[in-house]
Amino acid sequence: MERIGPYRVELDESYRPLPAVYLALLFIWFLSACSWTFNTYKNRHFSTINLQWTLASVPLIKALQLTLSFLFWYSCFYHQICSLWMSFGVYVTGVLFQTAYFVSFILISHGYCIMYEHLSISDRRTTAALGCVYYLTLVGYRASVPYFTVLLLLNYLISFSMIFRQISQNLSVLREQLTVVEEEDVQAMYDAVYMKYTMFKKFQGAMQIVVMAETVIHFNVDTSSVNYWLRLLVREWAQFCIFLYIGWTFRSQDRAPRFSVMPKSKGELMVPPIYSIEMDAETFKEFSCREWHIGVPTSATYDRGLSDPIVVVVQHPHPHRLPTGTTSS
Repeated sequence: MERIGPYRVELDESYRPLPAVYLALLFIWFLSACSWTFNTYKNRHFSTINLQWTLASVPLIKALQLTLSFLFWYSCFYHQICSLWMSFGVYVTGVLFQTAYFVSFILISHGYCIMYEHLSISDRRTTAALGCVYYLTLVGYRASVPYFTVLLLLNYLISFSMIFRQISQNLSVLREQLTVVEEEDVQAMYDAVYMKYTMFKKFQGAMQIVVMAETVIHFNVDTSSVNYWLRLLVREWAQFCIFLYIGWTFRSQDRAPRFSVMPKSKGELMVPPIYSIEMDAETFKEFSCREWHIGVPTSATYDRGLSDPIVVVVQHPHPHRLPTGTTSS
């Protein structure tokens, strides 16, 4: 790219396909962002809604980056004016996209909205710290600051190690819960736990592909302009397919019963959710089981004015090693 005047430049013709490539990618990501946002809003009553809105930011930022990229290259080729501010916007939104893309993986690996509803304080601090460090090292790497390639590599090693460790821990907890629920023969709970187990297995496979893709991208030293648009298309398409697969796996949907109430283990074996059975007093007289915890009549009993109260029987499917402070009601 040779500078002729204050803003006018003479461009290498090998870059001419770039406006069309960016426009096609923009259409794909914009359609994906709209579909994702609509599906998330439509299913906003589900328990995973916070994770879905977080993931929705990724295609929206990408669509913004592709819009700026298209406008930049279109103005360069067809108006012979390349905007410095627009190129800076492409740079900033590209870094923001990569950071949001990466942080979303960390959130999923922690089991956010899948294993438990909120991040713990330590998980929030870890996620924020990794996101900030990744953003800063990526800025330095793209600006070709010395040693930032090494720092980015270290960041990747630490982050992906943590991601795979968290995934393994979640899978281990889910395997334990599957064993417990299978012994109790509670099909509704088994379906919910098995769905989560399948989701994390798919996510684990996707992360392995991400590691290989990032390795290929960062070790590709070919910076020539020849077929640059083709290399760009392959990289962007691979990135889109990976996010589409992960997004489809964790999409908002009507999941199995009791999907949202399975707790995350914190060093202790956590039991599956409590469930209850109602029976009349006559049936209860003949009932005896040491593993069942007997509750009190429900408030609805008095509202109905029944002479024989209905008692609530609550069972912990595996009642040993309960966490401190757990109560049944």
